[in-house]
Amino acid sequence: MAFSFRLIGVSILSCLLLLSLTATGDDDISRAAPANASRSCNNPYRMVLVKLWIDGAEHESIGGLSAAFGSLLSTDTKNAPRLPATYTKPLNGCSSSSFKLSGSIALALRGQCDFLTKAMVAQAGGAAGIVLINDQEDLVEMACPNNSTVSNVTIPVVTISKAGGDVIDKYISAGKKVEIMFYSPDRPIVDYSAMFIWMMAVGTIFCASFWSEFTTSKENDFSEQSPEVIAGGSREEDDKEILNITTKSAFVFVITASTFLLLLYFFMSSWFVWLLIILFSIGGVEGMHSCIISLVSSKCKGCGRKKLNLPLLGEISILSLVVLILCVAFAIFWAATRKASYSWIGQDILGICLMITVLQLAQLPNIKVATVLLCCAFLYDIFWVFLSPAIFHDSVMIAVARGDKAGGESIPMLLRIPRVSDPYGGYDMIGFGDILFPGLLVCFAFRFDKARKKNVLNGYYIWMIVGYGIGLLFTYLGMYLMNGHGQPALLYLVPCTLGVYVLLGLLRGELKYLWNYDSESTRVADSLLEDA
Repeated sequence: MAFSFRLIGVSILSCLLLLSLTATGDDDISRAAPANASRSCNNPYRMVLVKLWIDGAEHESIGGLSAAFGSLLSTDTKNAPRLPATYTKPLNGCSSSSFKLSGSIALALRGQCDFLTKAMVAQAGGAAGIVLINDQEDLVEMACPNNSTVSNVTIPVVTISKAGGDVIDKYISAGKKVEIMFYSPDRPIVDYSAMFIWMMAVGTIFCASFWSEFTTSKENDFSEQSPEVIAGGSREEDDKEILNITTKSAFVFVITASTFLLLLYFFMSSWFVWLLIILFSIGGVEGMHSCIISLVSSKCKGCGRKKLNLPLLGEISILSLVVLILCVAFAIFWAATRKASYSWIGQDILGICLMITVLQLAQLPNIKVATVLLCCAFLYDIFWVFLSPAIFHDSVMIAVARGDKAGGESIPMLLRIPRVSDPYGGYDMIGFGDILFPGLLVCFAFRFDKARKKNVLNGYYIWMIVGYGIGLLFTYLGMYLMNGHGQPALLYLVPCTLGVYVLLGLLRGELKYLWNYDSESTRVADSLLEDA
């Protein structure tokens, strides 16, 4: 019995890939430009760096968000004062503090009264600024109550997350002197990491399209393959189990994914995210194992001939067993160090291998199925990002992508890369669904062009890969125009891929043929013509 996991990646990802949201560079609130200091309640929300000194030694910075009222912050450290941090008493900061606040940064907990009241109390007590600690892990937008347009607050007001407050509290509880400086440096319009995310996404689809070409030796191309195999692709993709998507499965898939998304939204917790991490690791192991074995086998024909017969696994080649052990060790190492600064490398490797494998196993048979699947995914993305707040008072997709209730864990079904020129750090990200769904169509275009022996310009593949790249650029443009909020990339990718394919088919008079295309019957017909 041959050892194979080939459909594991597809099975695991079938309920997960639609959960992905392209957060193409921003897990923050705004890129608004600074304005002159005023007493208005219309200050732009800006990201803030809260820099810490512990007993005189410089420590880490904590991300924060400025309020719609109060003085505006300096954009550099030269004009930002460094002052001691002091808790208000009471801790909610709703009444005059019994602790001296003069010449210090007041620390107050969220709750009991509105943000403006806390700021006014701290200012009356002589505080030079106030940091409001949220009771959740996100950054809350602090506006004036009752739609006020004017405030009397002239000190800077900043909010930080619960985790950031815990960091400060740890040092103060230990009896250490904590000093704070906050400032709001300008951010680059585009970070270099956005270019690398773009290259990874386009490169993943390109590699998946040509994978059978990369992993098929020249000897097999001419001595082992029959004419019909050459016309329709490699021999059943090297005898892999192919999952042919149907219109019915496309509808069911989106309904199932919506149900699963709601479960994540209502019952998200650290153990739930851990379950996703385990499933991702299993799928990543399968993807990496499949990619390595196919590459090695194509270059070294005799490497997989020595086999073992093991319990549960059955007959397995020594090469496959060794690679499997290495892949499992790699996945375990990534899971154990997933919060380290370098963990994005392992996550991206596992994710890319998994997506290449899935795009080899799951295939679209024609444009009719592609239209149903991508249009359903298109509507899914738009509804759960933009329309769901009307029902749930929150964007369900964004809430799940942020991991608001995940206890500090993050969903792993995305590619990410650290922002190198952004003073606030963070990651540029793209969800697996934003690569896999258009990738299915691009890979279909490659197979169709190969089967019909179309050249580059007369075919569809080159237009699909270019359209996908342009669609991603539109996604980044949309993110910038919407002040950094994460975008549903399929809103831009579906028109740039499926729309272009349908339009080209219509102009070339091939749309009806593409709509009902059947690769199997086409290969058989081509074979009969060649035999005749």
